[in-house]
Amino acid sequence: MKVSKCKKSNCKFTKFFKKVFRCKTSPIVACVNLQGVIGKDSKLESGLNMQNIEPLLLRAFEMKKVKAVALNINSPGGSPVQSELIYNYIRELSIEKKIPVYTFAQDVAASGGYWLLLAGDEIYAHNSSIVGSIGVIFSSFGFVDLIKKIGVDRRVHAEGKNKAILDPFLPEDQESVVILKEAQRDIFEGFKELVISRRKGKLQESKDNLSPGLFTGAFWSGKRAVQLGLVDAISDMRSKMKEKFGSDVEIVQIETKKGFIKSLISEKFSEILFKIEERVSFGRFGL
Repeated sequence: MKVSKCKKSNCKFTKFFKKVFRCKTSPIVACVNLQGVIGKDSKLESGLNMQNIEPLLLRAFEMKKVKAVALNINSPGGSPVQSELIYNYIRELSIEKKIPVYTFAQDVAASGGYWLLLAGDEIYAHNSSIVGSIGVIFSSFGFVDLIKKIGVDRRVHAEGKNKAILDPFLPEDQESVVILKEAQRDIFEGFKELVISRRKGKLQESKDNLSPGLFTGAFWSGKRAVQLGLVDAISDMRSKMKEKFGSDVEIVQIETKKGFIKSLISEKFSEILFKIEERVSFGRFGL
């Protein structure tokens, strides 16, 4: 059915057809919320990984007449590999489709969360957002004294002297730490280079060099992040999109479609497990 001359009429009938057939010229912005810890486990749907984010991003960039893609990011970080995969995919789609990307830090965009924030052509935050934590971390526990106390004998058989590196039930040795630190250094240097290239000419400088505090793993408020050049300005997504594309901009949320049975059964169990990990990760930033 073709609707014609839906220019000035305000009758209910015309409004209905305008809504159904999109007989309006309002600019469209696709919005995707990237929320949670970044990890490889695709079963934890509340988290972020390439497998569960890829279809949402593709839908956003392939939406008809979309003017821009806005990404709301609320993540304390996680897997550097998944962070890189998601970042690369966002940039790939943006360049291929010639669609600009605007990223917005919510409560936290730290570590891998800041990695995702860098995917924006323009980056924004709230005054109280937590931004930064540019670094690499590995954390574990040591149970050597505990298993001795309860009389447990740890037996490990491996080919390759470093195969059992950093086993929490074995004493920590310096050689294993050196191997870990070398791997972390490579990841950190890649992260650092990405920040410098994406924020070129915007990062705060100390004399002739970039401020050394930027790459210590520290984090800052959104207000301070603007001063450091990690973020372009303070703004929320809706206000900025109206400023960019007009007050009549239509912001379309791109969300995961879940089956009814799946949402009732599997979601609750996975959500409990994920919330434990998420609570610990967000807790590092006092949230």
